[in-house]
Amino acid sequence: MEMLGLCFLAAFCSYCLWIWNIYRKHGGGRHPALAGGERPGPGAAALLVTAHPDDECMFFAPALLRLAARGLPVHLLCLSTGNFYKQGEIRKKELVQSCAVLGLPLSCVTILDHRDLPDNPGVQWDSELIAVLILKHIQMHHISLLLTFDEDGVSGHANHIAIYYAIRKLQLEKKLPNGCQALVLQSTNVLRKYISILDLPISWLRPHHVMYVLHSWEYQKAKEAMYCHQSQLVWFRRLYLYISRYMFINTFHLMSQ
Repeated sequence: MEMLGLCFLAAFCSYCLWIWNIYRKHGGGRHPALAGGERPGPGAAALLVTAHPDDECMFFAPALLRLAARGLPVHLLCLSTGNFYKQGEIRKKELVQSCAVLGLPLSCVTILDHRDLPDNPGVQWDSELIAVLILKHIQMHHISLLLTFDEDGVSGHANHIAIYYAIRKLQLEKKLPNGCQALVLQSTNVLRKYISILDLPISWLRPHHVMYVLHSWEYQKAKEAMYCHQSQLVWFRRLYLYISRYMFINTFHLMSQ
């Protein structure tokens, strides 16, 4: 029994050392698939499309903070006010505060309140309508990089998934501008989702096109952004801040042609 314990301890220490080595080499992120390499070209801009206030920090904080560090202008299009519990006006203000912490000024934040896009997992959003709204935003801000959820929506929320299919529709119909790339945030299984930074070696080994990893001081920023959403900070979301890998790590796939 003692030998088994020592073996477990040795394995855990080796795993932690592996995490440290990956973090030291790739802390910040890697994005070999992106056009333009490490530095954004003149006039380049990114657009994050989310469904609800707090999506931007619960799921996408590593990407937003790392893109801001690279000097790439980032816009946010949030497709609802998060009014499921009639707190829409409060949540809009919280979202603006969160975005300011993450490096997005008010001029780069758009929050829609469309009657056909209610915050409700039981309502199937119209992909045609979402596609029109997103394309308008892309053209208005000359977007070259799109970020959103994948087909599983990280949490399985129907509103998240609807955004993926709307952007997929734009791509299949060849309506995205030339050179505009779409990155989708990889969903993981429940175990990986809730082992925090311990997921780093798995994320690093699994196929991906883009990976962003937060430094410790950036993680504090991500937490600060989430704390702006006071109306949503029930006990399990407070726990989420410490155990979710999405607070530290984002891995993306390029949406296939």
